[in-house]
Amino acid sequence: MNTISKKVSIDDIDFKALSKECKTQEDISKLTKQFMKNMIEGMLQAELEEHLSISDTTSKNGSYSKTVRSDAGEIELSIPRDRKAEFSPQIVAKGQRDISGIDDKIISMYARGMSQRDIEKQIKEMYDVNISDTVISRIIDRVTPQIKAWQNRTLEAIYPIVYMDAMVFKIKDDNGFYKNRALHFAIGITLEGKKDLLGMWLTDNEGAKFWLSIVAELKNRGVEDILIASVDGLKGFSEAINSVFPQTIVQRCIIHQIRYSLKYIGSKYQKEFMNDLKRVYKAPTKDAAEIALLELEEKWEKRYPMVINSWKNNWEELSAYFEYSEPIRRIIYTTNTVEGFNRQIRKITKTKGGFSNDDSLLKLVFLAYRDISKKWEKSISNWAEIISQLSIHFNDRLEGKIR
Repeated sequence: MNTISKKVSIDDIDFKALSKECKTQEDISKLTKQFMKNMIEGMLQAELEEHLSISDTTSKNGSYSKTVRSDAGEIELSIPRDRKAEFSPQIVAKGQRDISGIDDKIISMYARGMSQRDIEKQIKEMYDVNISDTVISRIIDRVTPQIKAWQNRTLEAIYPIVYMDAMVFKIKDDNGFYKNRALHFAIGITLEGKKDLLGMWLTDNEGAKFWLSIVAELKNRGVEDILIASVDGLKGFSEAINSVFPQTIVQRCIIHQIRYSLKYIGSKYQKEFMNDLKRVYKAPTKDAAEIALLELEEKWEKRYPMVINSWKNNWEELSAYFEYSEPIRRIIYTTNTVEGFNRQIRKITKTKGGFSNDDSLLKLVFLAYRDISKKWEKSISNWAEIISQLSIHFNDRLEGKIR
């Protein structure tokens, strides 16, 4: 196809004739590259001429060859230059080797859980460009400074609701063995009703002492008040929160408590026990719930004393949601908001098995969060009603704060 190999000017193109000559996808690709090459080189020449028009101390000095990655594949360009090396092109800057947006696509693929080997194959198929594992790693590593800036950003002064939970991942230690490490999350609901991941913190295991350091960090980053914290059943969790935010109401997750209870209930009694238990946590009022809890105790304590004692001993935190109307109850009685986020993260990380180091996990989770959070632009359902009712319950703490 001689037409394709020649230097083509757009004004001279006979598209009808070209359509007859382009028999394969490869033909179209070659033509696209030639168009891009001509267009970019023309723009570079225009840039140089503009530079020379305002500088009378230099002149043209030929060109040099430079290969760049583009959406059409690799293109060899002739970059013009001047004798004093004063010319600095803008369309293809000095040192720039990618004009395609491939970097963003690589990061997007990594955020969806693709391995570096799969990314390498995909880029080759899409752009006919060979990119090594090393280059892919360097591109992904550019996210690290963004993670540090995000993790240390200033937070809002008040969060009406904050959910806290952790996930366990396998990460290789210094001796080459995989061990479990806990990645902690805190998701806040802003005064506008939008979700906001406040941070992520990695440690060897989930514990109240580490959560205390997290809560203290939130305060140091600007958080002055949390109205309600929804947490799992970790021992010492509420003490850790209230030591930093003494006015925060702590709601222990009902779903976590139910799961804990069923672990110790014989399978043949689980259905009957759950029917009785629903009368407790689905009661219309706290008084009605406490009556149902007494009935549950009378019926089941002899058979399952540990389960009943767990409900009784943690009742104040388990029953905090009864103080509020149904719209508020629905969003605080369980940590489903953060667990839903965890499930989305797990979908992406489940193919990994284990991670080579802490940074590889944090980069993947951060990039996945960036994609997930695109759906967090709107307020959660019924937020206008919820914040209106919260402003009545917490009038002294929200007065003048709601826009």
